[in-house]
Amino acid sequence: MFDLPANEVQGTESTESLPQQRSRIIGKVLSPAVKLWLRSQVEQVADLQLHIAGGDRQILSGYIPKVTLFTSRAVYQGLHLQQIGLIAENIRVNLGQVIKGKPLRLLEPIRAQGELFLSEDDLNASLNSELLISGLNEFFQLLLKAAGTNSPAFRNHQIHWQKITVDGNQIHLQGSLLDTKNPIIITTGVRITDGNQLHLDNPQFQGNLGLNSPNLDSLTIDLGTDVDIQELTLSNGQLICRGSISVTSD
Repeated sequence: MFDLPANEVQGTESTESLPQQRSRIIGKVLSPAVKLWLRSQVEQVADLQLHIAGGDRQILSGYIPKVTLFTSRAVYQGLHLQQIGLIAENIRVNLGQVIKGKPLRLLEPIRAQGELFLSEDDLNASLNSELLISGLNEFFQLLLKAAGTNSPAFRNHQIHWQKITVDGNQIHLQGSLLDTKNPIIITTGVRITDGNQLHLDNPQFQGNLGLNSPNLDSLTIDLGTDVDIQELTLSNGQLICRGSISVTSD
């Protein structure tokens, strides 16, 4: 589990600050503004726990030493997320504008360290998410290219993704082509190297598509420099991801 101090896990919104000082600004201005911003970023969330550490002088200057966040059963752009825990430090925000009623905004990029838990049920509930559908379709097109399939008919196929199964260290994707209704199952192993290199190991097609599975040991997808994943585990129908991500203002 996410390694949080006990007081940060138990309180839904703590106003406890650094030793010898209790910040009223956190409780009256900053915590409500941060929670309002967080809720504006998600479609729904069952539990939102927030702890902001800092003293009044630091906060008034727009500097927040540390923020700890835990959410459960959140939905972000159609993605169902079982649990998320995040810690971010050395944050600078536009507090002067927040006090005047303006929205909270980051003034500098930050690096957030944390972990994410997804279950099979979460993944299947997310199959209507444009983000997930786009990613799955891009993966399918990469497999077609790797299989040497250059037919425009296949490149233009739309897939109705129906089910995701996590089995051991493999993911099974089940769907059907919208025009022909032909079923398709894709099975692949998943692992991470170098923090941002996603490897899809031994990806295979199943189904009456007239296609051969790509003869690949691994298909690599670069996740970009904003991502640094230290652990990606598939186990007992659950996906666990631990790492860090860069967060910037809009």
